[in-house]
Amino acid sequence: MSSAELPAWRRSTAGETRWPAAGVVVGTLALQVVLPHQLLPGWLLPTLSGLLIVALLLINPGRMGEFSKVERIVSLVLLALVSVTTAASAVRLVLGIVQGTFGGHAAQVLVSGAIVYWTNVVVFSLWYWEFDRGGPARRALGRAEFPDLLFPQMDSPELARRDWEPRYADYLYLSFTNSTAFSPTDVMPLRIWAKLTMMAQAAVSLLLAVLVFAWAVGALQG
Repeated sequence: MSSAELPAWRRSTAGETRWPAAGVVVGTLALQVVLPHQLLPGWLLPTLSGLLIVALLLINPGRMGEFSKVERIVSLVLLALVSVTTAASAVRLVLGIVQGTFGGHAAQVLVSGAIVYWTNVVVFSLWYWEFDRGGPARRALGRAEFPDLLFPQMDSPELARRDWEPRYADYLYLSFTNSTAFSPTDVMPLRIWAKLTMMAQAAVSLLLAVLVFAWAVGALQG
């Protein structure tokens, strides 16, 4: 089969831009302002994350059609910082609920829990996006023979246009459904890293959902 006959995810394409992912990350970091002070991990990590987003957009404001080692390093550092920020907020929320030190009304706890939960969704969407078949730039080269994550359009190409390939929104949807269903839905993990990542996300999401819901029910009955 010639390269022209291959689906977009199997051949070289122009790639996608970072703008959708950057917009979601910036909006999610802005939600940290709503969190109570005892959940805030400080302003250093969110500030550094914002600066790294700006740096990535300055390095490459267009499409990621070619692999750049500098861009890759900056994006992975950003992912690490956002992950640490989210983990810090999640740990503080869990400890506050378990130890009974989390004050405030039930509504405040529910809102805080929802923000931490959504941030967790965004963080894992970035993990999937940055590591599936080597990241967005390497995916654009179309050199990976086998997928790490099997999207329905890959398994049934007749259901999608020939120019279809997974974008950040697809990974965000994957992360959201895995967090709410606590298991894979329509996207199947094929590699060990993908299976372990989805398992970890489901475990964290389940823990957050159970603890926040139990706390809210107890507070409303109290």
